[in-house]
Amino acid sequence: MEDGQAVVDHVRNKGKAELPPLVEHEIQCECGEVFTLKKVIMNCPKCEMTYAVTPCSSGDFNNIKRAGIAYA
Repeated sequence: MEDGQAVVDHVRNKGKAELPPLVEHEIQCECGEVFTLKKVIMNCPKCEMTYAVTPCSSGDFNNIKRAGIAYA
C-alpha cells in the first residue's frame, strides 16, 4: 500500500490500530517535531500529522506512510 490513508483504513478494519510496531521508530515530522512511533497508527504530538504502517511491515522505517493531518 503506497497511500497512507489506505494503510490507516486497512489497519483499522483489521482491528489492529493499537498494536505496537515491531520496532519503535523515531519519526522526524515535516513540522520539525521528533517523536517515537509507539503504535502502528499515531499522530504527531505537535501538528497532528497521522503516520501509519501495517503491523507485519513495521520493522522497516521505509514502510511508514503519512496519511494527512488528523486522519486518525
